[in-house]
Amino acid sequence: MRLRECSGKITLLLFAINVVSCTAAMADQAAALPNDEQAKPGLEWIRVEKDHFIYDGSRAPFAAWGFNYDHDASGRLIEDYWGEEWAKVVDDFGEMKTLGANVVRIHLQTAKFMKTPEEADESALKQLLRLVKLAQDTGLYLDLTGLACYHKQDVPEWYDILSEKNRWEVQARFWDAIAKTCADSPALFCYDLMNEPILPGVGKPETEWLTGELAGKYFVQRITLDLAGRTQVQVATAWVETLAAAIRKHDARHMITVGVIPWANTFPGAKPLFYSKEASGPLDYVSVHFYPEKGEVEKSLTALAAYDIGKPIVEEEMFPLKCSLEELDAFIRASRGKVDGYIGFYWGKTIEEYAQETNSLGSALIKGWLEYFRANADEMKRRK
Repeated sequence: MRLRECSGKITLLLFAINVVSCTAAMADQAAALPNDEQAKPGLEWIRVEKDHFIYDGSRAPFAAWGFNYDHDASGRLIEDYWGEEWAKVVDDFGEMKTLGANVVRIHLQTAKFMKTPEEADESALKQLLRLVKLAQDTGLYLDLTGLACYHKQDVPEWYDILSEKNRWEVQARFWDAIAKTCADSPALFCYDLMNEPILPGVGKPETEWLTGELAGKYFVQRITLDLAGRTQVQVATAWVETLAAAIRKHDARHMITVGVIPWANTFPGAKPLFYSKEASGPLDYVSVHFYPEKGEVEKSLTALAAYDIGKPIVEEEMFPLKCSLEELDAFIRASRGKVDGYIGFYWGKTIEEYAQETNSLGSALIKGWLEYFRANADEMKRRK
């Protein structure tokens, strides 16, 4: 996820601290889980119905209110500590649940799950299954965002030098392995194909797959380096279809999405690319990332309207980074008629821990955000 165009002071401050019972059908599904793990009572499958989400069993409406759990307060990605510090992950999931979350977005690194271009890492998949079970036991749904290369130093050379075709093949194998591992769990909310994929301009070949470095992390990734005579829509369509097909080999049920930069917010009038008519066919709902600017809530609301394509919309990233908490609240409340979910940030520290850091403006900002999240959780999990 890319916290872009930040004011220098706030960016430095943030990154300095680094920043009921089941139906018979559900019981049958739970019995099929690996190692005979049973679904937590009351954890229903989620699906799309028309332009909103519903619980598949009760058919009651569902609205997402959750956190990106992308790195901890020191900047470590989850794969950096989920082995030796599993207790921390358990505690953080419990804290996110206590704060009122019902969805947690996890960012999976390509290099941690693919040992070679052909071979997935079974130990990483086993740990992912452990995380899925934790989410199930905690009563949280997982937004699994994949193909991340946030730490450039961890990207293997073999992956970096692949052609577009071969790189897409590795990406498809990644999702093949993830879907095979997670298909049977109701704790999965969605597969997010990639965080903020982008394309080069027409006649403007690129040389680097990663771009937009911020505080040592690369949250933006190109899906090709050269359009080679194709349109951006043609490339986006082919890429989405390739990865969605890999998932659907094993999982016909869980939702697929892709988290995008809302370019209409930067370039008024810009049309969605991955959510164009051609490319969005395999995608079940829209995921967009909004950080409203100070004094520009209406501009962001206008940009959001460009993504109203008849599918549910989730603001998959949001935070009072470039505006006040009051303005973010205004943006959320004004968009609730169109939006079916909001996902902010949790960096592994509690409100109480931030309260002890009395000399940090960044800590005060995050403390206020978490208090806001908790205070509004019950309301926001009810679909408007």
